Amino acid sequence: MKKVVDFKIKENSWLAAIAAKKLGKKQVAMVLGNTIHLANTSKEEFLQNIRWVKHETCHVSQYRRYGFIGFLSRYLWESLKNGYTNNKYEVEARMAENL
Repeated sequence: MKKVVDFKIKENSWLAAIAAKKLGKKQVAMVLGNTIHLANTSKEEFLQNIRWVKHETCHVSQYRRYGFIGFLSRYLWESLKNGYTNNKYEVEARMAENL
């Protein structure tokens, strides 16, 4: 039985817009707590992309596992140490896309 993850979606997020610029991507989804922040994509478009939803809901689960500050500090440390692509939390989220 698959675990259902409860989350909120915020469209036109200024935080996601900053992330999009930093990452050099047109469309971005990013998670803070249980909210998925979107930039340059709609809620409907996001929800139609199952892999993208699985990736971001994995991050929601990571926040639940470690708590808001606990996960954010771990995620930032991983990114500084290993870079965005090799961040173990991003690796886990990419793996979740295929589940």
